[in-house]
Amino acid sequence: MKIEIKHRYNDSVLFAHEAEENSLKITLLMALKAGADLCGANLYGANLYGADLRVADLRGADLCGADLGGADLRGADLGGADLYGADLSGADLRGADLYCANLRGANLGGANLGGADLGGKKLIGDRPYFQMGPIGSRSDYFQAFITDQGIYLKAGCFFGSIEEFESALDAEHGSNKHGEEYRCALTLIRKHAELWTPEIEVAKAA
Repeated sequence: MKIEIKHRYNDSVLFAHEAEENSLKITLLMALKAGADLCGANLYGANLYGADLRVADLRGADLCGADLGGADLRGADLGGADLYGADLSGADLRGADLYCANLRGANLGGANLGGADLGGKKLIGDRPYFQMGPIGSRSDYFQAFITDQGIYLKAGCFFGSIEEFESALDAEHGSNKHGEEYRCALTLIRKHAELWTPEIEVAKAA
């Protein structure tokens, strides 16, 4: 059976593999072995459970709803990848590049995110990623990251420090119901960070 991996936007074939008992997972692994350019690959809903994807370059790939449970993604480049609703439970993401990756609705239960990169900011601690929602005027997910440079937040198109978010929140929502909801969420996020920021990092900040 021949399986093609296509580009998510222009449908061009990035890699093709034919084998008697083929699967998208096997085709992807063969593509990585061959050094194929998989930037922007359409891997929507792919079953990649337990796959060895170490240092894979999957920038901008569509991985919405993909099963990446238990996958080895150490050092993988997932910058700009769409992981909306993906199952990353138990995945190893140490050192992975997650800058601008869409993690909304992703299942990261038990995933190892230590040292994952957010554009020069490293995720730290046992629970560096926290999300809640849908909330706010966009009825969207509100995401928080504990990094070596403090707490960073993502809401819609916004990505920045907690202080920058509060400033933007005052300007956009003031004291309306969306503003109130976000401020309550910030209280929870601060407590989460207080509980899960590694002690060595707290000592550095003191």
